[in-house]
Formats: sequence, C-alpha cells, structure tokens
Amino acid sequence: MAEDTLSQRWERVRAGVAAACRQAGRDPSEVTILPVSKTHPVDVIEQALALGLQRLGENRVQEIRDKAAALPDRGIEWVVIGHLQTNKAKYVAQLAREVQSLDRLDLAEALQRRLDMEQRELDVLVQVKTSPEPSKYGLPPEDLLDFLEKIREFPCLHVRGLMTMAIQSDDETPVRACFRMLRELRDRAQAAGHDLPRLSMGMSGDFALAIDEGSTEVRIGTAIFGTRAAG
Repeated sequence: MAEDTLSQRWERVRAGVAAACRQAGRDPSEVTILPVSKTHPVDVIEQALALGLQRLGENRVQEIRDKAAALPDRGIEWVVIGHLQTNKAKYVAQLAREVQSLDRLDLAEALQRRLDMEQRELDVLVQVKTSPEPSKYGLPPEDLLDFLEKIREFPCLHVRGLMTMAIQSDDETPVRACFRMLRELRDRAQAAGHDLPRLSMGMSGDFALAIDEGSTEVRIGTAIFGTRAAG
C-alpha cells in the first residue's frame, strides 16, 4: 500500500477537526489548525507551501533560522511553540511572527529589547502549565493575572491568548481537565479586563477533547507531516 501523501493527511486532519467541531456543537470556522513542521526537512516544507500552508509551528529557533535561510522570501509565518531561552530572543525578533510559549518575565524583557531594536512587534500567547508532569513548561496558573498585568508594560508584545500542553494520558479525564483549566483561567482573566480571544490547545492525539473544551487553535504535527525525523 502506498504511503499517504502530505496532501491526503492534511485533508484528513481538516475533516477530523471539522467533525470534532460539529460534535462539540461548534462551527468549524472557529478553530484554526497550526501545522507543526518541527524536525521535518526543507523539501517537506516545500510540499506544505504548495498546499497553501504558510503558517508553520516550530519548537526550536535554530530550525527556524535554517529553514528561513533555505526558503527566503516565501512568506512563511513562523510560530515558536517550544520552550524558549532568552538568548534566542534576537532570532525570534528577526524571524518569528508569533510566540506561543511566553511563560516568564525575563523572556518578555528579552523579547521586548530585541523587538525594539528590530522595530518589530510580535503576537504572543502565554503558556500556562496545566499538567503536573515535570517535563511540561508554563506559567503557574495562580500567577497568570499578575503576569498579564506586567506584560502590559511591553509595547512590542501583543498578548492574544493562552496556550497549554495537556498531560500525556490514555485516560481522557485528566487530559480534558487540563484544557478546561485553561479555558476557565482565560474566562477569569477576561473578566479582569484582559482581551484573550485565543486558546491554543490540543495536538494530534487529543485535539477533539480540546475542541470540546473551547480550543480555538490546535497544533498538529504527526497527523499532517507523518512520523518525525530524528532530532
């Protein structure tokens, strides 16, 4: 049997997300798909571009640097979704359209400095840690409101919403709880005067649960691009 093409996988994911929206009683237009191209080579990115996928998620800034250099002037909107070190702020300020993993003040300060130098602005999502797993990053939930107030002082950063990674579990109850926590945190923050229309939550294995809990964007890698290359 021939291996599925990227085009076939993309259409299957689109259909799956639309079905999950309808199951949740939501309009499919309410949920955006962010294709996650991390670890996949430039020729695969070329295939994605041919399908009209211009907005791509990456975990590592080094990969964005390399791929952006190999694909200049292609209109790619690079989205940083992985844990970000402050010493990478320079390259993020130059190359990224958005960061979904803002989780601490020193990172915000580093990004603000570099963005000011580049005369650019950046959309950001605040990553909140809703899972007990030590491997997961994010701002402690109890610190969110205070953090959002402090981020108002950084004019180059535009907070558009929140992001989280759910616990990895075969039991949907704790997975759903992570997504519900983020939505409830967003609702409380909005009641406190913060405009946070976006909730980035849900990946290839759990996006249906995330959509049911209010996700506005799902980050899909393997289901679109196939098994990742090593690295």
